[in-house]
Amino acid sequence: MYNNELQFVLREYDRIVNKIRPNTKSLLVPHLEDLEYKLRPGMVTLTWTSMNIDGYLHHVHQGLAKLEQLIININDIMENRIENNLKSLSKTVLVNLPQDAQTFTLDEFVEMQEEWIREESEKLKSKNYEVEGAVEDLIQTICSYQLDQHVEPISAEEIQKLSKYYNWSMYQALLHATKYSLN
Repeated sequence: MYNNELQFVLREYDRIVNKIRPNTKSLLVPHLEDLEYKLRPGMVTLTWTSMNIDGYLHHVHQGLAKLEQLIININDIMENRIENNLKSLSKTVLVNLPQDAQTFTLDEFVEMQEEWIREESEKLKSKNYEVEGAVEDLIQTICSYQLDQHVEPISAEEIQKLSKYYNWSMYQALLHATKYSLN
C-alpha cells in the first residue's frame, strides 16, 4: 500500500511540474525546492518500518495540492488576463477604411481617421493597463506563496525578467497591430 501511495505521489509531482509554463518556471524554482524539501524525509529518513509514513504522506499530499493550486492560478492569470489581452491588442486595426464605395473629401477622411484612432487608442490603453495589472497580480500570487524557512525566496532578478518579458510581449503586440493596420 505504501509503495503504491509513494508511486502515486511521484506521478502527481511529475504531472503538476509539467503544468508549469516555461516563462514562469524560473520563478517557481523556490516553490519546487519547497516541495522537494517536503519530499526529502521519504528519501532520507523514512523506512518501510517507520511509524510516521501516514503523516509524511499527508504532509506531501498537502504540499502537492497547494503547489497545484498555485500553478492553476498562475496559468489562469497568464491565459485569461495576459495572453488573451495581448492577442486582442495585436489584432487591433488602427485605420478605418470604409467597406462601401462611399467617397470622402480629404478633410472628412482625416477627421474620420482621427476619431477612429482616438477610440482605438483608448482600447489599447485599457488593454495595456489590464495586462500590467495582471502581471502585477501574477507576481503577487507567486510571491505570496508560503515557503519553508529553509528555502530561499524568489530573487528580484527573476521577477524583473518576467516583467521585461511581458513588456517585450506588449511591444510585439503593438508592433503586430501597426503592421496589420499598414497592410
